[in-house]
Amino acid sequence: MTKPVLRERILAARRAVPAQVRLAEATALQTHLRAAFRPGDTVCGYVPVGSEPGSPAMLDALDTARVRVLLPVARARQPMQWGAYSPGRLVAAPFGLREPAPPWLGPEAIGTAAAVLVPALAVDRRGVRLGRGAGFYDRALPLADPAARLIAVVRDDEVLDELPMEPHDVPMTHVVTPGRGIVALAMRE
Repeated sequence: MTKPVLRERILAARRAVPAQVRLAEATALQTHLRAAFRPGDTVCGYVPVGSEPGSPAMLDALDTARVRVLLPVARARQPMQWGAYSPGRLVAAPFGLREPAPPWLGPEAIGTAAAVLVPALAVDRRGVRLGRGAGFYDRALPLADPAARLIAVVRDDEVLDELPMEPHDVPMTHVVTPGRGIVALAMRE
């Protein structure tokens, strides 16, 4: 199955998830993520939009635990920058996203993170991630610390046996789902 067909099917399935199930899953993700980091850690996160798993409350929970959270600042044809998260201070951004107001940090700020929470439509057991196709994370992830955990955030049924892989795909080291928590993935050879 091609990536565009997979994207269409997964997005349709996500839209069909009832609001109360989304809320319960977001609460479970928040609990898993808060337990995974220590005060003083830096984590690159993102603000979930639409039917993406999670909620801004997971960012608030990390902030309350004194974890430094950096959020992406995405602009067409530019490397992704990063902004420090402060609860209640996000502004509207391109692509229907929300982001921190300036000042922003450069693309290399991802290299300070112990973990990068990566939005995904699906991930396979080898770490191959299916994103939305814009390539922002494929370009940003090579700048991450090689020891950082790259954690795809998906629903339980979005961990698949195998996804199509392209040479530019950066493998995830972990996945977090509402039901399984954070799980290490088998890295591709």
